[in-house]
Amino acid sequence: MFAVDMENGAGLSLYPLHRCKTIHLVRHAQGIHNVDGEKSYKAYMRPEFFDAHITQLGWQQIDNLRKHVHESGLSKRIDLVVTSPLLRTLQTAVGVFGGGGYTTGMDVLPLMIANAGNSARAAISSLNCPPIAAAELCREHLLLLLALIFVCLLWTRKEKEIAVVTHSGFLSHTLTAFGNDCHPLVKKEICKHFANCELRSIVIVDRSMVGSDSSTTNYPGKIPLGLDIPSDAVDGKKVKEEKQPVDSDPKEPEKM
Repeated sequence: MFAVDMENGAGLSLYPLHRCKTIHLVRHAQGIHNVDGEKSYKAYMRPEFFDAHITQLGWQQIDNLRKHVHESGLSKRIDLVVTSPLLRTLQTAVGVFGGGGYTTGMDVLPLMIANAGNSARAAISSLNCPPIAAAELCREHLLLLLALIFVCLLWTRKEKEIAVVTHSGFLSHTLTAFGNDCHPLVKKEICKHFANCELRSIVIVDRSMVGSDSSTTNYPGKIPLGLDIPSDAVDGKKVKEEKQPVDSDPKEPEKM
């Protein structure tokens, strides 16, 4: 059995579902810049690595995450995928959340053509996958002010579950700005460094009551709407009525 400190707000808490949004954060798979960057951080500054593509190991990471997304049921729950516009994040987003293989003659355009970005991969279709949109506000090395704006924009979206494919720097700076009202261990969990192709799910909560949308799952109950009488009040009224004396010889009404 566990204890809940209600006075100090520790332990469990409740919050309306329609004031919450689930975000599935994903760091891109290994890129060619990561290989040299892990040996020397200065390598990340090399111009040829600005828009690095995914390595063959990175594509194996993508395949593994794609398998997890489908086996866990996430692929059916995610309503939208937002990705940084750089090649390594685009390849990760399409590889993980895109449709199956693309063949000539399909009545849809491919999300990725064959061998895009030196991938040595077959084309990927857009069938049976959520919409995928690129956004500048979640690319690498953005100012923290802009990163927070991006999170606020996610909140204004109608979708309830959104995947965001981005970079370790963006994730680190953005998540560090949140969680100050959490337990220190939860804050540490939120801000933990992302590995390549790691997926981590979080929940955005509207504590400011800014959101105006009503719940789509709540149901008002009594119809027509009106105040329900508490059960103890109903029982008291019933007892009072039973105690009222009954007139066995009612008087005739007076004649005018």
